[in-house]
Amino acid sequence: MSYCREEGKDKIIFVTKEDHETPSTADVSFNIEEDDDSPGLILPNGEINWQCPCLGGMASGPCGEPFKEAFSCFHYSQAEPKGTDCIEEFRTMQECMSKYPELYPIDKDEEGEKGAQEQTKTTTSTVEQNTKEEVVDAKESEGTQGS
Repeated sequence: MSYCREEGKDKIIFVTKEDHETPSTADVSFNIEEDDDSPGLILPNGEINWQCPCLGGMASGPCGEPFKEAFSCFHYSQAEPKGTDCIEEFRTMQECMSKYPELYPIDKDEEGEKGAQEQTKTTTSTVEQNTKEEVVDAKESEGTQGS
């Protein structure tokens, strides 16, 4: 015989083997329009919702401001590929987080990858070098077109 009991905010349902043999008639549909009153990461006006639980508290704490700057830069970035104009902001955030390893631990997968940080530095240097070369090329093109 099935029965329910409540313990505080929890409702505990005990079912029999026979209850499991018949198909459920429970309605578990989810309508985002009706059932979800949380705004999510991006607010209806397009701004970032820094209170969103999906950020896991990253917007607060000792590196909250560098995180907000890097995330905002990426979110609003018009560069191709997206975020390539945010390297300095992400570097600042990464430097901050490295000062607080107890709050921002290295992911186990990253820990096992030797040279991951070196690879990041190399990639950053390559992007910076390519950007500098593009600026030089653009200036040279302007100089030859003006002659």
